[in-house]
Amino acid sequence: MKINVKKLTESAKLPTYGSPYAAGADLYSAADYTVPAGETVFVHTGIAVELPSDMVGLIYARSGLACKQDLAPANKVGVIDPDYRGEIVVALHNHGKTERTIGAGDRVAQFVIAPFYTAEFTEAAELSETVRGAGGFGSTGH
Repeated sequence: MKINVKKLTESAKLPTYGSPYAAGADLYSAADYTVPAGETVFVHTGIAVELPSDMVGLIYARSGLACKQDLAPANKVGVIDPDYRGEIVVALHNHGKTERTIGAGDRVAQFVIAPFYTAEFTEAAELSETVRGAGGFGSTGH
């Protein structure tokens, strides 16, 4: 699949895959940032993408950055809709107690492209019965 990517700044880098079987492509910071402990900074990637109409772009944490430097997307998973043509910006939150720095060209998140379905929601008076029923939040004991 080919995805059109527009560089919005000179320092922008196109997403890249770290290995032949990587599901997520690395997203790069287009500038330098300081992320204070316990705060969120909007990290600009300097790119915009054109996704196919049946695909969504999902922005996930990079495991190394999250585990070693306490930096992960503030919204847990960012969603890039196929009709969005603006800049991809990662809301990076510092979960740690130490200020962190991000340099231009640093990998800040991973971008997964996946198919999605659009549902037609219809009101129903009753829903089908299941063994689980309405139990939630750990109610299955697992």
